[in-house]
Amino acid sequence: MDPIIAATHADPYPYYAELRAQGGLTFHHELKLWVASSARAVCAVLAHADCRVRPMQEPVPKAIASGMAGKLFGQLMRMNDGERQRCPRSAVEPALQLIDDYQVRTLVAARLITADADGLYKAMFRGPVSVVSTLLGLSPTQGRAISELTADFVACLSPLSSDLQLAAAHTAAEQLRGYFIELLAEPHSDLLKAIGQRFEGDEDTLIANLIGLCSQTFEATAGLIGNALIALRRQPGLREASLDALLAEVQRFDPPVQNTRRFVAQSCEIDGVRVEAGEVILVLLASANRDPLLNEQPDQFLLDRPSRRSFSFGSGRHQCPGQALALSIAAATVREILDQGVNLQQLAWHYRPSLNGRIALFSAVQL
Repeated sequence: MDPIIAATHADPYPYYAELRAQGGLTFHHELKLWVASSARAVCAVLAHADCRVRPMQEPVPKAIASGMAGKLFGQLMRMNDGERQRCPRSAVEPALQLIDDYQVRTLVAARLITADADGLYKAMFRGPVSVVSTLLGLSPTQGRAISELTADFVACLSPLSSDLQLAAAHTAAEQLRGYFIELLAEPHSDLLKAIGQRFEGDEDTLIANLIGLCSQTFEATAGLIGNALIALRRQPGLREASLDALLAEVQRFDPPVQNTRRFVAQSCEIDGVRVEAGEVILVLLASANRDPLLNEQPDQFLLDRPSRRSFSFGSGRHQCPGQALALSIAAATVREILDQGVNLQQLAWHYRPSLNGRIALFSAVQL
């Protein structure tokens, strides 16, 4: 086990506890990076001005830098610090707060979910992106196309992607850009108008971050839905609970994004530890969520947990602006899956290969 493999391990949480016991911020010699595992260390790293989301010498991964996927990557607010992060965020974040749960539930309910593994996959991965696309003003047919293209585009975000997948990501980026150019020529959704009224950058940056909204929705929301279904499978009694309460605890207890990285821009001290310029810090969000100094009884799944605290959606300047929307889409989707009569006890799962995500892929149990 190591802190990266842990993300897709059947149960990484005892290992995370061992890391916390060794110290909140420790150096992993085999991986050649620092590991922040305690709530205190994770909070300190995420708040530190010298801890950046990308290496200063490589703002865009070399593998995609020459194509359209790389161009979009370089404009994403989540992949930038400073003004290139603040400007899009100041437009997107308040606009997302205008979306109400009823609107989301209606859009989720409009999609046909079949009670089999394929239907489950589409509900988890395609449905949430289609909801966001519709909220932005695209038609249901266009939304389906956007969800397929987003599935290809997100390959550019993973170091595990093959050359073939990266080529497909560049093609998808071109096509996604085309859809949003047309959409911005005549915006008619309340969400897109609200974003446009607040946005002060150029159109290319706006387009990149609309695509980014879809790509962030794709994997993180799928993981949230899948981990909620696993919780329901393990504890059938939870089916009587409020799904909003269920998702609130799932995102803390078994988050879809287990870790993130920060790159040290200049030598500094973090949580009492000296780190040097150019070093990398692996930030174990999932471990921090289970820190008893952050949440009492952290290894217990408690729906009515008082003062729940979580790093699953980040913290500080890079905290995910779409947290409420993701939880709303996930809760509505789980509700529809259960209403369709999917038998969770007849499902097996494994976790999609990833360096940071915990995203379940389901299949039918062979009887």
